[in-house]
Amino acid sequence: MLYLIAEQLGFPGILNLIRYISFRAGAASATALAIGLLLGPWFISWLRAKQGKGQPIRTDGPQSHLAKRGTPTMGGLLILTSVAISVLLWMNLANIYVWACLLVTAGFGLIGWLDDYDKVRKAHHAGLAGKTRLALEFLIAGVATWLMVRTGGTGLHVPFVKETVLDLGIPLYVAFGAFVIVAFGNAVNLTDGLDGLATMPVIIASMAFLLITYLVGNVKFATYLGIPHVPGAGDLTVLLLAIIGAGLAFLWFNAPPAAVFMGDTGSLALGGALGAVAVATHHEFVLAIVGGLFVVEALSVVIQVAVYKRTGKRVFLMAPIHHHFEHLGWSEPTVVIRFWIISFVLALAGLATLKLR
Repeated sequence: MLYLIAEQLGFPGILNLIRYISFRAGAASATALAIGLLLGPWFISWLRAKQGKGQPIRTDGPQSHLAKRGTPTMGGLLILTSVAISVLLWMNLANIYVWACLLVTAGFGLIGWLDDYDKVRKAHHAGLAGKTRLALEFLIAGVATWLMVRTGGTGLHVPFVKETVLDLGIPLYVAFGAFVIVAFGNAVNLTDGLDGLATMPVIIASMAFLLITYLVGNVKFATYLGIPHVPGAGDLTVLLLAIIGAGLAFLWFNAPPAAVFMGDTGSLALGGALGAVAVATHHEFVLAIVGGLFVVEALSVVIQVAVYKRTGKRVFLMAPIHHHFEHLGWSEPTVVIRFWIISFVLALAGLATLKLR
């Protein structure tokens, strides 16, 4: 909004700063952080009053989690509110990539909210029917991918290779992009099982893609590195820095012992947003490296279910895999901090692929 106003005025004086993506991105981060920290205490009190018993806790999980009964959920609404206000305030309203990613963020956030609401209303950890939820997610992700590929192209790019590997065409790329967005949204959702476990890795992955979006949006850097150039993708740094700011504000209240849970409202939305950014920048496979922690968490569930259905035996003591380590005797803070370290190392490995081509 401010960009449009400054543009109409001809970027006079100090408003000339708004012309620069770096300034708007930094301002978006500061705005999201401030909104989250200021609204957080009131918002958590409001959730606690509305939800009563809070998020249902699985009785078959680690016994230490039973002490968390009464903690309110849907804290992702605080993140989404902070992100939405800051991005709409500082983004270039003409940028289709930001709008497409916001569509995924808001759409997945709504699906997650419906799921959280169902859990709280029924006082049970089961939410929306899986098929219904996936159908809605694929619909939103498909529309967003279609909006992006109309101007961003349909070339498939893989790490360590400079040239486009394959042009999928719009139908196949829309299907591929939708799968990436839905898969990553649900992977982050599965990871959100311990206080702060999903929040910091999302921030770390956003920081990695902050650099990727800036490089992809700059023709000189993209040409030098041999990565796809997507005009306009640089504006996604505004969204990513807003997510980082909002995530840091939420982590202030979500640090152990958590005063509020993110819930599906936040985890599904943030995972979907990262997936959408990866599709916009044609770095879907790099996302699998940068967000490798989320991939492993999701795979642990898939492996556990598949093996159990086939043999009746469990590969892990409990899935997702963070619960496996809890059952091995690791304390919750130990699991969280060690997984943060792994996430940071994987982000560096993903960024290394930009040069190794």
